[in-house]
Amino acid sequence: MRQFPIILFSESLLEEAALMFKTKKSRIPAVYRILLVAIAVMAIGGIAVNCYVGNYYRADSIAEAAIDSDREVSVTIEKKDKRIQATQYDLKLKNYTITFAPQDKEKATKALIFYPGGRVQYTAYAPLMHELAKNNFVCILVHMPGNLAVLDQNAADGIIEKYKEIYPSIQEWYMGGHSLGGAMAAEYVSKHVDEFDGLYLFAAYSTADLSDSDLRVFSVYGSEDGVLDMDKYRKYRSNLPEDSYEYVIVGGCHSYFGSYGLQKGDGTPDVAFEEQIEMTVDFITYNSK
Repeated sequence: MRQFPIILFSESLLEEAALMFKTKKSRIPAVYRILLVAIAVMAIGGIAVNCYVGNYYRADSIAEAAIDSDREVSVTIEKKDKRIQATQYDLKLKNYTITFAPQDKEKATKALIFYPGGRVQYTAYAPLMHELAKNNFVCILVHMPGNLAVLDQNAADGIIEKYKEIYPSIQEWYMGGHSLGGAMAAEYVSKHVDEFDGLYLFAAYSTADLSDSDLRVFSVYGSEDGVLDMDKYRKYRSNLPEDSYEYVIVGGCHSYFGSYGLQKGDGTPDVAFEEQIEMTVDFITYNSK
């Protein structure tokens, strides 16, 4: 996982700085006192940010297994912005893009650029991407710094141009994402409406106004979702085109769009993870025809 650079200070150094503030004999100019305060704030802030992004939901063994190619799906791991193939080991490093596509390139008629949920390891969405690839989607799963899509909202830049050359049979382009990733995907689409045919929101809502667009928007969430703010979901529903598709997975939860266990605060699902993935894929493929 990408670690944010932070400035490290020993406790003794911070204590010494505090002591220098307190003593009346200190002749430190005001500008230096301000500088010391700023450094202390940066140190504390840096530690807090590092702790926050370091505490994320990790992909499980089911997700790891879905990153392998099989007879139907080709999985490619590449350095972001460069066509350099890598291995699963490299995913433990940083900044790789994973592509799931039909083995037969000519069957690839649709493409989905996917933004992962907040503080969720992006490889957790491999099972969903793998199943969509079986249904003629090319799915591009992008890594986010700190596992937060808000830190790289423009991660999709250049992807369409690159993949049009690799898969010339693609006829429709979609953005999509889970939770925070869905909100950031919607924000990105709002600024690139002419480049996309539609948007997939997985337990997410759009704060960007897309109501006057010609986008095909698909929204799906679980009835037992304990994380999605339903008040905001209903509030921002008017930001979507009137003919948007909505599907509520009865018994589904927030976490089961990825394979990383149950998220804190989520409801208790009445369906298995595999069932929720299957129902999600069925909804997307049926309405994307």
